Amino acid sequence: MLRYITRTCVTAALVLLLFLGFIFMYSGYTVPVSSFFKTCETIVVEKEVVVRECWDNSSWRIGYLQMPPGLKYAQPSTQKGRTDVNTVTNWNAPLVWEGTFDPVVIDAIYKRMDPRIAVVVFAVGKYTRFLKAFLESGEKYFLVDFRVTYYIFTDREEDVPKVELKTGRRISILSVPSANRWQEVVLGRMKWATISIDKQIRNEADYLFMMDIDSVFHNRFGAESLSPLSAVLHRGYYKNTQRDQFPYERRPLSKAFIPPGEGDYYYTAAVWGGYLEEMYKLVKHCYTQAQEDAKVNIEAVWQEESHLNRYLLYNKPTKVLSPEYLWSDYDQVPSDIKVVRISQLVKNYADVRPNGGH
Repeated sequence: MLRYITRTCVTAALVLLLFLGFIFMYSGYTVPVSSFFKTCETIVVEKEVVVRECWDNSSWRIGYLQMPPGLKYAQPSTQKGRTDVNTVTNWNAPLVWEGTFDPVVIDAIYKRMDPRIAVVVFAVGKYTRFLKAFLESGEKYFLVDFRVTYYIFTDREEDVPKVELKTGRRISILSVPSANRWQEVVLGRMKWATISIDKQIRNEADYLFMMDIDSVFHNRFGAESLSPLSAVLHRGYYKNTQRDQFPYERRPLSKAFIPPGEGDYYYTAAVWGGYLEEMYKLVKHCYTQAQEDAKVNIEAVWQEESHLNRYLLYNKPTKVLSPEYLWSDYDQVPSDIKVVRISQLVKNYADVRPNGGH
């Protein structure tokens, strides 16, 4: 009897679903495929800004590491490799240096996945002068043969240079207000990135990098950098600096506060990247935490970099990139940096910053 009732219920349910399906078809109503995969939550970031946070289970992810047959590459070794630097974190995430990956293998694997890469840069005020070198060198070295969109946030759209881009790569210009202090530009990056990801970038990209525009690529910056959440070691603190000497925010009143005795590494905020939704969560966190600080009249010592370091302390990056992935022309290159992939330019801060660099 129970079996008969169960079969009857299943049959009735199927008939009902078919009936509803016919109603939807003949009514002309269509259900977007993406709606079956997205869970959204409406969040008020500011009184005038409403952000919808969505988790898209159908979006791009690093999948099986499949390689095409017949690829020729050097045989990997279990006995040879970098011995002058550490190549894995204590939470077992890769620490990427030159010599720890084969670009032939890496590119062959990730190009099959075909992610859409977003690069978010801010060129406000006189910082537009750095756009041409950044874009031209990026076309030469940054994720070559991948789909890339450079999202340029600027208050001087007329100063954005015309640069020849390769197939599958484009520029998208987004307007932002001018600033009176360079600190406003730094903190404003998190606000405008949060809003723009929600309104536009989410529909156009799978993976996102935040980068400083006053930089130039010098060598390959490739798919070895990709992971759910990738952070770059700051060049000034990666060798022998004790954690209590890191320039973390040390004032307990700030939301960026890291207590003495805690910390892994010190990460730069000039280059970081990850899955689009992971980056959305992170930039929104930095923005909202800075807003909370402002309510008590405090600004983190290194603005969004301070909030970034606190976040990454308790939400570990899945890949840590060596300072090869953001060096500085101010510093000599030590022997453990075998290749400089991107470097920040020497500049006159008093000239390019709106408040004279102070």
